[in-house]
Amino acid sequence: MDVTGREPTIAAILFDKDGTLFDFQATWGTWADRMIADLAGDDAGLANRLAAAVGYDRGARRFLPHSMVIAGTPDDVVTALAPELGTDPETLLSRLNAAAASVEAVSAVPLVPLLGGLRAKGLRLGVATNDAQAPALAHLEQAGVADQFDFVTGSDGAFAPKPDPAMCLGFARALRLDPAQVVMVGDSLHDLNAGRAAGMRTIGVLTGVAARDELAPMADAVLAHIGALPDWLAQVSE
Repeated sequence: MDVTGREPTIAAILFDKDGTLFDFQATWGTWADRMIADLAGDDAGLANRLAAAVGYDRGARRFLPHSMVIAGTPDDVVTALAPELGTDPETLLSRLNAAAASVEAVSAVPLVPLLGGLRAKGLRLGVATNDAQAPALAHLEQAGVADQFDFVTGSDGAFAPKPDPAMCLGFARALRLDPAQVVMVGDSLHDLNAGRAAGMRTIGVLTGVAARDELAPMADAVLAHIGALPDWLAQVSE
């Protein structure tokens, strides 16, 4: 708060990617099915072990709440899979990142009008994802919104991944903003903890795997999806 006791004016929004800009289960369920089939071939036992290693229910085509894929990095996924495959981790990482970049990311809401509307209000926008940089940029390009962002960083970029606040602080520094002027929006506690640690306001969304009760203690608000952001911004600016 400033000397008047009021919250600083919001100047920028930093988004997580998966589960926030894009529906998590719809996007990454497709990736998991392809990845498991590619790596396991005709070995059904191996396919089941790979699914269990990354916390994926093949029958329901859904990731389980404990899966490291939800908020972890590609390196975390490699660490889980490599022992089952006996594969060189660097080779496996390259293979997984290439597969991720080719997946069709399913937008949580129509992104072009939403992001264009936020920018029209003078807000600066960024993306901080624990996915790798190349897949992140590929998904934003695919959705036709890469040019809406002033800043995009992935887990293999210059900053430590979330829940470390480094990505959030890097965004604020790059735009020469006080972190208190930034809202961090994400679907996991990794996102919200990173934003809070950076001194930002935090918004949770329910287009990932985490439930409202899980996100609420670390969020200034929990919204059904990012399409509700304009209404929230209007309320807090009154």
